[in-house]
Amino acid sequence: MLRISKISFPGLGIGEFEVDSVAFSIGDFEIAWYALIITFGIICAVSYTMWRAKQVNVTVDDIIDFALFVVPSGIIGARLYYVIFNGRHDTFAEIINIREGGLAIYGGIIAGALAVFCVSLVKKIPFVVVGDCCTPGIILAQAIGRWGNFMNGEAFGAETDVFCGMGLNNSLTGWDYTVVHPTFLYESLWNLIGFALINVFYRHRKYDGQIILLVFGWYGLGRMLIEGLRSDSLYIGDIRVSQLLAGIVLVACVAVLIWFAVKPPKKELYVKP
Repeated sequence: MLRISKISFPGLGIGEFEVDSVAFSIGDFEIAWYALIITFGIICAVSYTMWRAKQVNVTVDDIIDFALFVVPSGIIGARLYYVIFNGRHDTFAEIINIREGGLAIYGGIIAGALAVFCVSLVKKIPFVVVGDCCTPGIILAQAIGRWGNFMNGEAFGAETDVFCGMGLNNSLTGWDYTVVHPTFLYESLWNLIGFALINVFYRHRKYDGQIILLVFGWYGLGRMLIEGLRSDSLYIGDIRVSQLLAGIVLVACVAVLIWFAVKPPKKELYVKP
């Protein structure tokens, strides 16, 4: 959904400025900042994965092959997740119209992971090896992608008086000036910190799959807390779907990390011949 937003950060001394969600137009066709930022995030994630994959002798051509299946699968999964839990799309045209907004990261991760698993079987490269290479890139892409939400004036939280509160006036606030939690910013910063910490730890990993567990454990913790502040969550009854899923992911990752800390896997780290 393309819109004009008036934004400020009064607690930080940043006065009101206007953000247009349209980057540029080609004739009557409008290109949104959201699309450009998400695309940039995907490029960064794939580039990062290529760099990491070289360290285990997985070729750039292999990663390109993965990307050709994973990227479209992730977009389709992100859209389906949103449509399923949003419940306001009745026709096929509405379901596929992503220009009107509606992509959910968990759907993208689930579908993308299935695509990675299938391609891994074909290429005979262990799934956890590819996962260790690409999952830090996923939270980097998510950190970047959240700024697409900023350009749309969306993905914000409830009203607040915290020092970093964001003043917002757009169609989603009914054109009323409101100071809200900038949850897009919270998640972007959380993911950037996680990305940095994971890369510091990366050379010290003990077994294949450890990075996957650390990345999703970190993301699950942050998303579980931040989702509780948001005003646009997807629900099942009174339960926030993404908050519930984030909590499950966090508990599962922590449990497996503890298990492997007590009983480390005996298999050595993988390096493709």
